[in-house]
Amino acid sequence: MKMRVAWLAALAAGFAVAFSHTAQTQSSAALTGRVTSIEEGPMEGVLVSAKKAGSTITITVVSDEQGRYRFPSGKVQPGRYALHIRATGYDLDGPQEVEIAAGLTVTADLKLTKTHDLAAQLSNSEWLASFPGTEQQKGSIRACTHCHTLERVARSRYDVDKLTSVIERMSTYPQLSFPQMIQKLVAPRIGGGEDPLEQRQAGWRRQAEYLSSINLSSAPQWSYSFKTHPRPKGRAAKVIYTEYDLPQKTRQPHDVIVDSQGIAWYASFGEQILGKLDTKTGKVTDYAVPLLKPKMPTGSLAVRFDEDENVWLGMQFQGGVAKFDKKTEKFQTWSLPPELNGDHVQINQVSPEHHRVDGKVWLQDAGTYTVLRLDPKAGKFEVFEPYKIPRPNIYDVISDAQNNVYFTVFGRENIGRIDAKTGKIALYPTPSKNSAPRRGMMDLQGRLWFGENRANRIGMFDTRTEQFQEWAAPTVESWPYDATADKNGEVWSGGEFSDRVLRLDPKTGGIIEYLLPRFTNVRRVFVDNSTTPVTFWVGNNHGASIVKLEPLD
Repeated sequence: MKMRVAWLAALAAGFAVAFSHTAQTQSSAALTGRVTSIEEGPMEGVLVSAKKAGSTITITVVSDEQGRYRFPSGKVQPGRYALHIRATGYDLDGPQEVEIAAGLTVTADLKLTKTHDLAAQLSNSEWLASFPGTEQQKGSIRACTHCHTLERVARSRYDVDKLTSVIERMSTYPQLSFPQMIQKLVAPRIGGGEDPLEQRQAGWRRQAEYLSSINLSSAPQWSYSFKTHPRPKGRAAKVIYTEYDLPQKTRQPHDVIVDSQGIAWYASFGEQILGKLDTKTGKVTDYAVPLLKPKMPTGSLAVRFDEDENVWLGMQFQGGVAKFDKKTEKFQTWSLPPELNGDHVQINQVSPEHHRVDGKVWLQDAGTYTVLRLDPKAGKFEVFEPYKIPRPNIYDVISDAQNNVYFTVFGRENIGRIDAKTGKIALYPTPSKNSAPRRGMMDLQGRLWFGENRANRIGMFDTRTEQFQEWAAPTVESWPYDATADKNGEVWSGGEFSDRVLRLDPKTGGIIEYLLPRFTNVRRVFVDNSTTPVTFWVGNNHGASIVKLEPLD
């Protein structure tokens, strides 16, 4: 979705902003002001972003209950900045730029007006909340967001026949495709069993019939009203965001992790690129990931550290895993043997965090919905089959301190466990049916935290007591993709559809939702526990950027 971005240019007093300058005190802001509108007066929860001319870094703050925003002097340096806002239902009354001078506080009061194009500002979750139709109908189109926004679909004018052909064509794209970089599947997955063409064609037709009822194929305007979510307030407005642009629009930072030196690492979801981001300067260094299967789609999904902070990658359709040694800056790769390495293979996940225990690394194959274990020294793979074909989608693998592995069953509502010594497999159902556990992490207490994608919940499985707990996301259609615990016992997640970061206090059940500065296809989430307060990181998978969230409490 192309969020409507209102850019500002300081031309004269009396436009959308009033300027003044005062000398800074030691704790004063470099840029501040009030956000108001005729409809609401002072406006809380408006995201105000500032980007210096020629920079790749954008800083965003949120207005408080008096409508005041402030950029701390330590976050913005002297220079000319373009400003924009995010406040669903509103635009800035004209474009604006502001000049920040050393030692002075610039005051810029912003006035907002009602937008004429609300559709351009809706998140995917707001589109889903707005669409008429049954849960089954909406469920049939959620996967569209793997590659593009729902706004793209809703604005189309295609009828049923045209949409059917489009859906059939898009079924040949892997999930790592998106409008900036299209790739084609070479072979379908086999883990789910046979998928007869007649059934697929009937499914495409049903999708097309539903989509043609909610797009603009039969009328110039939508027949349904838009439902929007409230702006942030209270603690959700006490936050600073830093967004780093990546070098190319084709970069998809699906997974972002941060090492002990404060360097952020990411792999491009659709390219053979491992990226290193210097978070102080914004400089990005690219490393070319080896190509194992030249005729197959490119890109990596999982990015995880081992005990030495070497970076491991799940190489997807390349049929293997890679290890990047940060000291030597060299890759080592392991390919599945030929008898396991068909064109359907998709090694998405890898879990090297506890490989010192027995010298083994766990991984997952999305092509067969199986779990594998690699002996890196011997180059040998073992295959574990928790289910017989037709299998549900086994999505993530997460090792514990003994290097047993837990796996999430996205195709159902199970957490699974494989004993590292005996190979015994156990399955545990979540309280919510069809919850679709997706990605997760193990905390130091042996609790597995994960996103329950279809149940709209954050889940926790205590591996010692074998008991679950669940917490519902406040915003409907959030679809938490992942979850991770921080050093304070709080848990962080991200709404795949809502552009909101969730901060859960498990003791009280309270959840704070931080709205991100722009449309963000949220996937893997990461918390840096070396900072106080902790720092949250996420990649904008379709926006070619990396976002850092710093809570102010």
